[in-house]
Amino acid sequence: MTWQLEMGTACRKAVKLVLCTGALAAGQGMAGGLIAYEVGTADVGLASAGYGARAQDASTVLSNPAGMTRLEGTQFLAGGQLLWGNTKFSADTGTSPGLGGDNGGYAVGSNGWFPGGGGFLSYSVSPDLKLGFAVTGNFGAPLSYDNDWVGRYYVQETTLLGISLLPSIAYKVNDKLSLGAGVNAMYGIYTNYVAINNPAPGLGDGRLKMDDRSWGWGLNLGLLYEIDPGTRLGLTWNSQIDLDFKGPAKFSNLGPDLATILRNRGTLDADIKVGINVPQQAMASVFTQVNDRWAVLGSVGWQQWSKFGEVQLGISDTNDPVSLTQNLNFNDTWHVALGAQHRLSEPWLLNFGVAYDSGMQSGDVSPLLPVNSAWRFGVGGEQQLSKTTYWGIAAEYLYGGKLDTQLQTTAPVALGGRGKVVGSYNNTDVIYVAAYYNWKFF
Repeated sequence: MTWQLEMGTACRKAVKLVLCTGALAAGQGMAGGLIAYEVGTADVGLASAGYGARAQDASTVLSNPAGMTRLEGTQFLAGGQLLWGNTKFSADTGTSPGLGGDNGGYAVGSNGWFPGGGGFLSYSVSPDLKLGFAVTGNFGAPLSYDNDWVGRYYVQETTLLGISLLPSIAYKVNDKLSLGAGVNAMYGIYTNYVAINNPAPGLGDGRLKMDDRSWGWGLNLGLLYEIDPGTRLGLTWNSQIDLDFKGPAKFSNLGPDLATILRNRGTLDADIKVGINVPQQAMASVFTQVNDRWAVLGSVGWQQWSKFGEVQLGISDTNDPVSLTQNLNFNDTWHVALGAQHRLSEPWLLNFGVAYDSGMQSGDVSPLLPVNSAWRFGVGGEQQLSKTTYWGIAAEYLYGGKLDTQLQTTAPVALGGRGKVVGSYNNTDVIYVAAYYNWKFF
């Protein structure tokens, strides 16, 4: 097709920008599940309200590919963000004394800090046909506890991240209806460290490590229907993505007796398989322009976390190491958001939003996944610099409340068991700060 030869210098530059910006991509889901709405765009300030119906910039490649039909020319948005998570464990008296008193520190990222963002590109083949591409990460999170914390025999460090490459297409069927689709090529990163309680005295803890990289594939479908010039409805569906990780059980500093037991049972050199099912999700969103100054946005979504496969590594009893893994069960989650946009002046647009996500875990949470239900509160602003550029800044406060943990094994710590870990993550919350810049190329 001739348009492939006519993309032009501006579009090629935009492609380079989206690939470079993709280096920021990293997952940072923190509540409801491990899929985040925050990737350094205006959706941070809106708390995701109108996520699939806003379609005001190239980030719609991710949120609803059908929304690209509303964008003129070639548009590129680069977004970056930084979060700080207050996720700190506090042990209760029910915790086994032999585990010590280290609470693990701020578990998320590096001492609570973690970056994110993405790059988004929309290209107009014609007024009715658009192509898009994005690089971003909105799945997963890294956790890093102190090596000697009380729950070290359940988890010390774990990283589960999905970085997505999103080639997409959109077509305007008529004045009201647009359809979009995209392939989600997700590069999965998995690493897990857990301490092993050596029954032999004087050796200290052993360690088990498992890590692997894997590709998974999914499909994103979107519909955008314009009820009238000021009101539009967005419907989106994202398929499940399977990430199949496999790697050898890498042990270190094991006592000779434990090493012999593991070797005789074929566990010492065994491969560990971890199947991660990034859940399918569906969302309905609405945008309505009330008047020249105000617009109202809303969203309702569902994510199938009951199909999510996660494995907790470790040995419950080092004197009788039957299994290295334990499956965790989760619930489907619901999401609801409401927000508004206010045109403060000709160059300035303000965003506001509030959202709620139900919890993926019933009752006590695992220290492997200290997330559950949460409220989001967002605010942001955009300034139009010229006909072709604008920039924005946004912030969001996420409140997860108190998360209780109660882990118990039959074998005591003194005899090689993981012990009892009882306590809570008190007043969990996250602060996101994002900045983004949008270019138009004609």
